Amino acid sequence: MQESFIQAYPKLLQPSVAVAGLWLAHGDEPLLHQWLIDALRPHWRAQNYARKRIELVSVKSWQEVLSELGSQSLFDDASALIVTGNHKPDKAVIAELERFAVDAQTGAHSHSLLWLTPKQDRRAQSSKWFAPFAQYGNVIDCNLYNEQQRQQLLQIQAQQFGLRLSQEAWQLLMSHTEHHLLSAYQTLWRLSYLFAPQLADNNKQLAANTPEANDKSSTSVNTSANVALDITDLQAALVSDAQFSVFDLSDAMLAGNSAQVAKIIFQLKATDEPTTLVLWAISKDMRHIMALLDGQDPQALGIWRSKQGLYQQASRRQSKAQTAEWPTLIYRCDQAIKGVVRQPAWELLLQAALELSGQRLFAA
Repeated sequence: MQESFIQAYPKLLQPSVAVAGLWLAHGDEPLLHQWLIDALRPHWRAQNYARKRIELVSVKSWQEVLSELGSQSLFDDASALIVTGNHKPDKAVIAELERFAVDAQTGAHSHSLLWLTPKQDRRAQSSKWFAPFAQYGNVIDCNLYNEQQRQQLLQIQAQQFGLRLSQEAWQLLMSHTEHHLLSAYQTLWRLSYLFAPQLADNNKQLAANTPEANDKSSTSVNTSANVALDITDLQAALVSDAQFSVFDLSDAMLAGNSAQVAKIIFQLKATDEPTTLVLWAISKDMRHIMALLDGQDPQALGIWRSKQGLYQQASRRQSKAQTAEWPTLIYRCDQAIKGVVRQPAWELLLQAALELSGQRLFAA
C-alpha cells in the first residue's frame, strides 16, 4: 500500500494500528521521518516490541537486518527495526524481505521493519527492491509538494499541542517562519507552553518516553479542549520587547501619519523586531488596499469592522497607478530579508511603509 505522509500520519495517531511487516518511508524532509517514528513508537511500546536501529553501511548490512529479525528475545514479543541508509538489497535479500512480509500478513510473526530512505523517483519505485514494500507492506511518501499540505500537517501538530489557530494567525505564522516546516513546528511548540502548558507537558513526556507516557494507550488528542488563538494572541507571543508592535505600524500607515510610521520603523529595528513580521504587516495592508481599489467589499476581505474606516481612508489616498508598483516593492523587501539583494531590508521596509502612508520617497 502506498500513501502520502499527510494521508498516513493521522491514521497512525489512532489508538490501534497494526505495525507488523514492512514499512518504507522515503523523502528528503528529516522532520517527517522523525514524526513517523514518534507516531509508531507508542504502538511498538504497547505491543511490547524491542526497538533497534541499524545503519546500512553497505549491501552486506542487510544480512545484519535479517539476522536481527530472525532472533528471538525472552523479554519481548517482537522486534521493530529502524533501518537507515540508501544501500539497496540484492536479489537474495529481496526474496527474504518478501517472505518476511508475507509471513507478517499471515500472522506467522509480528516483527516490524521500517526503512527510512531519501526520496525515490518513479524509476526507483519500479525497481525489484521496491516491490516487496509496495505489494506486501506500507510505503509512505514523506515529501510535501505544496503549501496546503504543509499547513494541513502543521494543523495536526497544533491540535496535538492543544492549539487551534485562526486563518489569519496561520498566515502570520507561515510568514514569520518563512514557510519553513521545522521553524513553524518549533514556534507551535513554544506557543503551546504559553497557552496550553498542560498539553505541552504531556507531549514532552511522550517525546521523552517517560513512565507516564508508557501508560498512554492512544496518541489521539481531544481537540475539544484545544485553545483557540487569533492573530492578536499570536502577535503578542511573537513580538519581542519592542515599544511598538506591527499593529501600531499598521494603524499609523493607514492613518497616513508618515512621521509616526518612521518613528515606529526605527523603534522596531532598534529592538530587533523580526523583519518577516514587519513585511507581513505591510504586505497585508497593501493587498487589502489594492483589493478595495478593485471594488471588493471590506467585510468579504476579512477586515475588522473597527478598521474598515481606516482602510477606506487609506485607499482614497492611493490610485491604481501607484499601487501597481507595490507587488514589486514587496518582492524586493522579501529578497533583502533573505539576503538576495544588498540593499538593507529595513531601508526597503521604511520605503514601503511610507508609500502605504501616502509619502513617496522617490518620484515615479
